Amino acid sequence: MLRGLNLILAADVPEDPPWRADFFREYLAVTLPDERRVCWVATDGDDLLGYASILLVGDIAVLELLVRPDARRAGVGTALLATAAKRADAEGYGSIGVEVVGGTPALDFFEAQGFRCAFIEMRNLLDLSAVDWPQLATLAGGVGSGYRLECHPDGPPEPILEEYAKAKATMRLNPAYDLELRPSSYDSERLRASLATLRARGLKPYVVLAVHEQSGTVAGLTEVVVPAQRPTRADQYDTVVVRTHRGYGLGRALKARMLSELRGAEPQLLDVQTWNAVGAEAMGRINDELGFKPNRQWREYEVDVDEVLRRLDAVA
Repeated sequence: MLRGLNLILAADVPEDPPWRADFFREYLAVTLPDERRVCWVATDGDDLLGYASILLVGDIAVLELLVRPDARRAGVGTALLATAAKRADAEGYGSIGVEVVGGTPALDFFEAQGFRCAFIEMRNLLDLSAVDWPQLATLAGGVGSGYRLECHPDGPPEPILEEYAKAKATMRLNPAYDLELRPSSYDSERLRASLATLRARGLKPYVVLAVHEQSGTVAGLTEVVVPAQRPTRADQYDTVVVRTHRGYGLGRALKARMLSELRGAEPQLLDVQTWNAVGAEAMGRINDELGFKPNRQWREYEVDVDEVLRRLDAVA
């Protein structure tokens, strides 16, 4: 499985680091308590030809489908899709969502199967060897009077979990254009479970908070995880500034402080990846200032289960 995944990455996304065996099984198998993942593999003897899984979460079945480059256009992907769609239908799910990396053959495959693009993000990469660290330290200190930044390796501590969850919940005030294929945790119980799940999957969380000193409330936060499976690349998760605390330089300072902390705590890191919705100008300007460079579009597609099954039956 690992070898097959790395063959696919090398062909489709050659700028990505290869996956390692560390926590690889846990990464695939461990889910939140209210989620389930079902997986299938297509093989030729001992050789992996393709892999598919559906994560059953909320009201959408989240699909992942990979086919080895030399096994494409031979019906492997179609067979895996049919199997996953039938299982989603049996589980009572009416729609399937999938993330598709721009510039790869998967775009044409899913569009040919009736999937519709619902949301587009741009992945941005920051090469840590090119960072101006003194300038970054200046940006990290550029917060308005009355706020302080705190770094918490391993995630937010238990005493502030409720406040932290409240700050994250303000994201729901923004228009939700995406399909939430990677849903955030907006209450303390789910957040607690989410942190435990990250650790069990081999993903080490880091959090930097902006605290409003007068009230003691969480005014902003940014989250990064460092995966055991790809320890040279960190993944930027949510960055949130509570609406009433905007305009004090918190978003830029939070992300700059996070990068400074990672430099000391994770010296093996080569880069950091983050995603921004196309048109999200404020965060885009911050990422530009920090040195992130646009890399690839990331597209979220969806399809009705009935529709994809009809299409597959018609060509069977």
